[in-house]
Amino acid sequence: MSPFVLLVTLFVLALLFDFLNGFHDGANVVATIIASRAMSGRGALALTALANLAGPFLLGVAVAHTIGTEVVRPQAIGIAVLLTALLSACLWDFATWYLGIPVSSSHALLGGMLGAALMEAGPGAIQSAGLWKIGAALLLAPLLGLAAGLLVMLTTRWLLRAASPKANLLLSRAQIVTATALALSHGANDAQKTMGVLALGLLVLGYTPSFTVPWWLITLCAGAMALGTALGGSRLIRTLGLGLYRVRPIHGFSAQLASGMVILAASVVGGPVSSTQVTSMAIAGAGAAERRSKVRWAVLGEIALAWLLTLPVCALLALPVYLVTRALLRTGGG
Repeated sequence: MSPFVLLVTLFVLALLFDFLNGFHDGANVVATIIASRAMSGRGALALTALANLAGPFLLGVAVAHTIGTEVVRPQAIGIAVLLTALLSACLWDFATWYLGIPVSSSHALLGGMLGAALMEAGPGAIQSAGLWKIGAALLLAPLLGLAAGLLVMLTTRWLLRAASPKANLLLSRAQIVTATALALSHGANDAQKTMGVLALGLLVLGYTPSFTVPWWLITLCAGAMALGTALGGSRLIRTLGLGLYRVRPIHGFSAQLASGMVILAASVVGGPVSSTQVTSMAIAGAGAAERRSKVRWAVLGEIALAWLLTLPVCALLALPVYLVTRALLRTGGG
């Protein structure tokens, strides 16, 4: 199989993953703004899709460099590893979307990449320093989302302690701003993970002499994610927007502002985080700030279990997927 055919195959899978990522994670951005009735579903999805597209252009591609240069050693892997990572992540994303479970596309992609790299080259293919950095970002971000949601909600309630019910109108309008900021940070973090994989693929296949993320690659990945976001996932919107508790404008505003700050900070320093985790925990934090019993912790527990399972399941899923991919490449001369 020629390098060009392999590259086209890699791009098709990567853009499919970005589309599913946007379709899956679009719920993160719009769930609260729809549940609080600040915007219609169609309007909210269109707004966040545009912001997702603009995110990586405005906030840089530090996350892409982390994924492409700090997880596995480029010289130790082949194209089969990248194809397997994307295939495994796509399968998991589709299955969990169908079941209405909001999981981390970041965990899915990293799990697939680690499992495939171990199959191809053993532990020596993994860069431990980068793995620790990514692990820390993925583990700390949800806790920061919970804390930020709690603090922003408490602060907002204190500032509006003497406000009339008309404050709900102001908060509804403010959600348009916070949802846009959250979508920008989401686009600057999630879309970049696939950019890192594709830039690594260009290097592995010999199309670039060093790791680089050209503007057209940013456009393709951000555009695919924006399209997925525009179409949205109603099952996941119901889980995040209605499953945890009854979301009002003050909750939506607080959760969006809190999660947007955490994801934005991670994007600037190059930390790949799970927007699903951060947003879900920020929603829980905003609800708990009002009353701990308000949050349906059992629902959050089910979501957390899916988070914990995603990376190891995708790593295990990558094992048979890698064997099939490797066999097909050898049959085709790749």
